[in-house]
Amino acid sequence: MKSIITRVTINTCHETELINITDKVHSEVKKSGVLSGTVFVMSLHTTTGLTVNEGLPDLEADIANYLQRLVPENYPYRHARFLHSDGQMAINAPSHLRGALLGFEAFFPIEHGVIVCGGRQTIYFVELDGPQERTYLIQILGE
Repeated sequence: MKSIITRVTINTCHETELINITDKVHSEVKKSGVLSGTVFVMSLHTTTGLTVNEGLPDLEADIANYLQRLVPENYPYRHARFLHSDGQMAINAPSHLRGALLGFEAFFPIEHGVIVCGGRQTIYFVELDGPQERTYLIQILGE
C-alpha cells in the first residue's frame, strides 16, 4: 500500500475567500498512480476551512456572506483579549468560529485511479483570516 503526502502552500488575497483546489487534488491523485484507495485533504490552520459544494462564483459569495452573517465581527467574544503566549491581542475569534463550522478536512474514495465525487462537487480551501500564506495537505492512500 502506498501513502503519499503532499504539502501545498498557497497565498490568499482576501480576508475571506473560497479557493478552488479541485484540479490540484485530482492532479495529485493521477500523479500518484493509486488506482484504488482514498484521498484526504486537510488544512493546517484553525482560521481556515475546507468545504465541498457546487463550483459557482455566486454560490461562493453566498457562502462567504453567510459565514460572516452567522458569526458577526461585532460581538463580545471571550477570545478578544490579550494573549500572553503571542504577546498581542487576539482579534480573530470570528475566523476561528467560522473555521469550526466548516471543518478542516475532505475525504474521497479513489476508484480506477479517479476520485469518486459528484459531477458538480468542487473542493474549496476557505480562507477566513487573510490574506496569509497557508498550507494544506493531500494524503493519498491505496494501491
